[in-house]
Amino acid sequence: MKKKVTVSSLMAKKQAGDKITALTAYDASFAKLFDEQGIDVLLIGDSLGMVLQGEEDTLPVTTTDIAYHTRCVKNGTQYAFVIADMPFMSYSTPESAYRNAAQLMAAGASMVKVEGGRWLSDTITGLVQRGVPVCGHLGLTPQSVHVFGGFKVQGREEDKAQLLVDEALALEAAGAQLLVLECIPTSLGKAISERLSIPVIGIGAGKCTDGQILVMHDMLGVSANYMPKFSKNYLAETGDLRNAVQQYIQEVKSGQFPSSEHSFE
Repeated sequence: MKKKVTVSSLMAKKQAGDKITALTAYDASFAKLFDEQGIDVLLIGDSLGMVLQGEEDTLPVTTTDIAYHTRCVKNGTQYAFVIADMPFMSYSTPESAYRNAAQLMAAGASMVKVEGGRWLSDTITGLVQRGVPVCGHLGLTPQSVHVFGGFKVQGREEDKAQLLVDEALALEAAGAQLLVLECIPTSLGKAISERLSIPVIGIGAGKCTDGQILVMHDMLGVSANYMPKFSKNYLAETGDLRNAVQQYIQEVKSGQFPSSEHSFE
């Protein structure tokens, strides 16, 4: 009998070495399809700015946008764990984070995700104390795209890799119960996953993290912009939506995905 995925069951997966599978979702129909195939985690990503709204980056997305799509996804979900992105500048102060996180939790999220390192420690601690579970996000953080000068791999230099390890440990210490790592070398994804007790989900972070997440439009090959190196078009391989999701799940759990061609060294 299928059981609802929780923070505790995700932790149990990490401890058992059972890979976590995750996809973004933005509406009830796709959420239901993914949920029925057995996806562990659904993320209402601010990626909706690019894949749904046609923006150049994620910055124009609002909390109201995320809340609307979170409600849609929640209505189509029975088992998967639902995480909602907190958009650009919606958590610039602890008080704004509390207010905006409350809106996303009321819309149906079971956890919120924030981008950034130790500067968020007090905010994360405050959110957790107020009953809001938090997922961190390090590496290439799309909301900081203009600081990075584009969508670039992070942590290749030794000092910057160590900084990311330190930042990850700080987020865990602050109370984050999950971490997403994006666009970092495989070896760094492995090192951080081994150092942290909380589950680490990668996107372009190699196969040694505790799980994988892809933007659904990339996984289905229908992105309006471009196909990232770290993604794979499963619909082209299977010709069927449900089979595409099943193959993605199987390849993540077996360690077949991501391969070296979808990773950074």
